Amino acid sequence: MERLFALVIFIFFLPLLLVLYAAVKLTSKGPFIFRQKRAGKDKKSFIIYKIRTMVEDAENLKHKIKNQNEADGPVFKIRHDPRYTKVGKFLSHMAIDEIPQLVNIIKGEMAFVGPRPLPIDEAAKVPKKYDKRFSVLPGMTSSWIVSGAHSLSFAKWMALDLEYVEKKSFFYDLKIVLMTVGLIVRLTLDKITNTK
Repeated sequence: MERLFALVIFIFFLPLLLVLYAAVKLTSKGPFIFRQKRAGKDKKSFIIYKIRTMVEDAENLKHKIKNQNEADGPVFKIRHDPRYTKVGKFLSHMAIDEIPQLVNIIKGEMAFVGPRPLPIDEAAKVPKKYDKRFSVLPGMTSSWIVSGAHSLSFAKWMALDLEYVEKKSFFYDLKIVLMTVGLIVRLTLDKITNTK
């Protein structure tokens, strides 16, 4: 049912994806879709799909800005990453760049809700005491995202993922989805307000 629902939503978003394709391709060099190996369920690798939000050689530039990492633990996160393109920064802020992950759900590699999939190198450095987070499919959204994401410590992030695995159910997933929609709506209203 989840894969079928993802297919319906993906078809619904096709016109928007065409507009976004033009916006991305006309404002920066590089492919429209960004592909990266991530660790999925049981740490099996898969290719995640996202709309490209950064400059074409962003992965090669990562080593130059490692000293700007704002996250603790074995992950790399910068709230205002200098590699973002102007269009990409907006797409990432509004989480629009995640739409292609519906294809990952259709393929059975991801779910709507679950721990966010980490890049292979980062997943390998996650302490074994958190391995249970890899026992379920990774998700487009998660309790970590709706709880503040970048403002949380790595330990809190992992604790939320483990809590999700314990509580996982249809209604818990639905709650997180609704909270995610609410978050996107608030971000949209804030963006509209700040541009006036």
